[in-house]
Amino acid sequence: MAAAAGGRAVVLSHPVTFVTGNAKKLEEVRAILGNSIPFRSLKLDLPELQGEPEEISKEKARLAAKEVNGPVLVEDTCLCFNALKGLPGPYIKWFLQKIGHEGLNNLLMAYEDKSAYALCVFSLALGPNTDPITFLGKTQGMIVPPRGPNDFGWDPIFQPDGYDKTYAEMAKEEKNKISHRYRALAQVKSHFVEAEYTFQTEP
Repeated sequence: MAAAAGGRAVVLSHPVTFVTGNAKKLEEVRAILGNSIPFRSLKLDLPELQGEPEEISKEKARLAAKEVNGPVLVEDTCLCFNALKGLPGPYIKWFLQKIGHEGLNNLLMAYEDKSAYALCVFSLALGPNTDPITFLGKTQGMIVPPRGPNDFGWDPIFQPDGYDKTYAEMAKEEKNKISHRYRALAQVKSHFVEAEYTFQTEP
């Protein structure tokens, strides 16, 4: 990567590497981004970090950029229960694996407040020696007993505000217009337009 002074465009030596091993996530990202950003996907075994969502995402971007030696985009998704002050948050994947949809509902059994929000954090690192930039997307909703196909994480128990359907019951196109991932990627797209990154085509 080379950055020129005086506000000239940043030249990226490679397409952006989107780090994921989740086929459903990749499908959504491709559907939302279309051809707006040249990127490839790669599965990397990055350490499971603890902390606040934004800090976890930034550190993952730093580690990934070192591994690929180029620009990377990493994503962290959180499901945050307001009654539990934001938990499970970034640990939702592990909660879901251990206790399932029913267990997640049971966590809120003692609380009247079933409200929650889906949070998506993308971090972009332009190279191994750059500070990552983060983009946050949030969709408000509530936790409900599971409805809809059980093929994408916690989608069956999250019903976004203003809808009578869970994420899982929505058509992909409908979900991709209001989801936390869509909101974060809209910011990523805007950033790429404003920053005027160019991609080196010749070695």
